[in-house]
Amino acid sequence: MYDVAIIGGGPAGQSAAIFTSKAGLKTLLVDNEKGLTQRALLKNHYGLFEATGAELVAAGRKQAERFGTVFQQAQITDIAKTEDGFTIHTEAGVSFAAKQVILATGANAALAKTIGLKTKDGKEKYVKTVIEADAAGHTAVPGIWAAGVAAGVSVHTIVTSGDGAKTAINLISELKGERYTDHDKA
Repeated sequence: MYDVAIIGGGPAGQSAAIFTSKAGLKTLLVDNEKGLTQRALLKNHYGLFEATGAELVAAGRKQAERFGTVFQQAQITDIAKTEDGFTIHTEAGVSFAAKQVILATGANAALAKTIGLKTKDGKEKYVKTVIEADAAGHTAVPGIWAAGVAAGVSVHTIVTSGDGAKTAINLISELKGERYTDHDKA
């Protein structure tokens, strides 16, 4: 069983995975590799002069893998509550178990609707529906979190990656019972 399963491999999901894995949580990231970031050209992302979305996603994956994140390519069809967490079902019939789930599904709210999460109208031009989540990333289902565009933040990669990190830090803090900080020294 994973401590955390993250659904969505864009900037929000990968940023969350970097933090959860680095904090020692056994982390699975499941991505269908259909995200919009793959097709972006970034000239406004802090720390990068210019990069393609594919380059940003590849770098994020490498960084998350370095800390131990396990990646799986799959289309998630359902998430079911269990006694000790959740079972995550894929289109191919494979299932994964996790204690906590972060939905970082971008502009696609279909999975959230399938599993009965509350949704609301999105504010971004191309995002019709987002998951209802509080400022920490909690959804109405304890143990399921929302991050990035899926949670209603701006579609800009710098914002979604920051929101993924924020949600992961809040999740880690709750699990540890104290505010989590991650500062490395040179």
